[in-house]
Amino acid sequence: MSFLEIIILLIIAGISGSIGQALVGFSSGGCFLSIAVGFIGALIGTWLANKMNLPELFVINVGEVSFPVVWAIIGAVVFTAILSLITPRRRI
Repeated sequence: MSFLEIIILLIIAGISGSIGQALVGFSSGGCFLSIAVGFIGALIGTWLANKMNLPELFVINVGEVSFPVVWAIIGAVVFTAILSLITPRRRI
């Protein structure tokens, strides 16, 4: 895997994570947290899709790695919703 492929995967994960956070309405970090949420969302979403026997939708292939964008967004929504329930609210 080349450096360019890693950068492309990080960008796709960041976009997926930020979309998931925007759908929930909870964001507690910046770009790096969005990337982490995107990758964790891809793991959670793919696992959920496999358990329910659903097909992979809108897969982006970067080199030898495939990134399921739709399931990453759905997984990011689930992960961010759980984070928003666990994280205490800040008082202003």
